[in-house]
Amino acid sequence: MGRPNLSEQRRGELLPIVAATFAEFGYRRATTALLAERCGVQETILYRLWADKRAMFTASIDYVAEHSERIWAGELARRDSAQTTAEAVLDHEAVHLGEFGLYRILFAGLSETDDPAIVAALRRAYRSFHAFLQERVREHRQARGSGDGDLPPAALVAWAMIGVGTAANLGRELELLPATQRAELLRSAGRRLLGS
Repeated sequence: MGRPNLSEQRRGELLPIVAATFAEFGYRRATTALLAERCGVQETILYRLWADKRAMFTASIDYVAEHSERIWAGELARRDSAQTTAEAVLDHEAVHLGEFGLYRILFAGLSETDDPAIVAALRRAYRSFHAFLQERVREHRQARGSGDGDLPPAALVAWAMIGVGTAANLGRELELLPATQRAELLRSAGRRLLGS
């Protein structure tokens, strides 16, 4: 039996703190000194675990996708049997979307699109969100017996749902939409997109 990879374990312990710091300060303002301080370690420890600040940031982008999918998987395991998986995700997000502020990491990444590594991480995250939602849309249509019929393709519906979630997070970030309106936006637009 092999020994556990202590570096991997330590990265896993520190990554939520690193991600939360990037979410709070953005890519540019979150210095490695600040990241180390928040993690309670010396900067040299961070550099043993990640090659540079960009690697810490791209790991944080990946963490956003993984964290979201873990939450959604847990929510699906607890869903009401009358709900489709898509409805369960919409109902959860109507209440909880953006509560951890991790979407700010994705927003910060969009200002760094001249960096191929950051673009690659953003693409992975959004492709992950898209694949997850597209599968939920397909399951919803099967469960409701609606098939694709005259409805837009599940792939486009999934992108539109990502767009609605992004708009809701912008509404939160810029204080344009109060929580009740964000929830209504997600529920009503999401249900329309599903054809419910």
